Amino acid sequence: MSMISPAARDALEQFLAHQQAIKGAAQNTTIAYGRDITEFLAFMTEHSGQTQGLGALARIDTQDMRAWMARTRSGGVGPRSLARKLSAVKAFYKWLSTREGFEPTAVLSTRAPKFTKKLPRPVSEEAARDLLDIASLQSDKPWVGLRDTAVLTLLWGCGLRISEALGLTGRDAPLPEVMRITGKGGKERIVPVIEAARQAVEAYTVACPYDLDADGPLFRAIRGGALAPRAIQKVMAQGRMQLGLPASATPHAMRHSFATHLLNAGGDLRAIQELLGHASLSTTQAYTAVDTVRLMDVYARAHPKA
Repeated sequence: MSMISPAARDALEQFLAHQQAIKGAAQNTTIAYGRDITEFLAFMTEHSGQTQGLGALARIDTQDMRAWMARTRSGGVGPRSLARKLSAVKAFYKWLSTREGFEPTAVLSTRAPKFTKKLPRPVSEEAARDLLDIASLQSDKPWVGLRDTAVLTLLWGCGLRISEALGLTGRDAPLPEVMRITGKGGKERIVPVIEAARQAVEAYTVACPYDLDADGPLFRAIRGGALAPRAIQKVMAQGRMQLGLPASATPHAMRHSFATHLLNAGGDLRAIQELLGHASLSTTQAYTAVDTVRLMDVYARAHPKA
């Protein structure tokens, strides 16, 4: 941050603290905001030829914003990532302009580049079952195979994010029939735990060679530390290669599959939104958008006016 004035640096730190304390932003979100805004401030310093104090930041105009976006795109940043960076800068400017009393129109009116939203690609029910079966065979240590199966079962069977599954502690085992999960932004939700998930976690805890104390992580790495997401990503990568599945079969795809398979079984979109912990129904719709063809088919066959 050497290219940024002390006043701007202090303002950024206060903004990030505000995001975490007041808005309940997740730590990963806060880190990304800090990185994106720092890059923006460093560019403006280079672009104007002077350190960006608070007064200079208040004077940034539309041409400055266009220059920043052009430089960012020329650096190989795609439209989706640029839109995310612009969102971070706008959030900072909303906060800063309120605090400092200036008009942030030039920044806030800047439009993000258009991009096509990628539809999620859940794995089929058969492929999900095969992935669970093959996960137990990826390690020569039986307890590790049981661990990986338990984690993947939580992603598919309960719709957990990988961070939520790996955030469980020894206190959470044995799993109850209903769990209270703290998700993104500190949002809490109630998640039913299917019998298969309870059994998979129970089998793992019995076989795990480490003492799963109440405050320690439930899922352990080979040497006993907290299990990292990378280990589960690796298991999925090996499994999809052996099963001939596409690269889209990631741990997060198991969560997509949870939503889509519930919808296939007649699940209500609002209920699925609650189970996934989505703040917006539009996010849930994106998770299940791959099923639009099936929904239209049902409509065409069932609706009297179709």
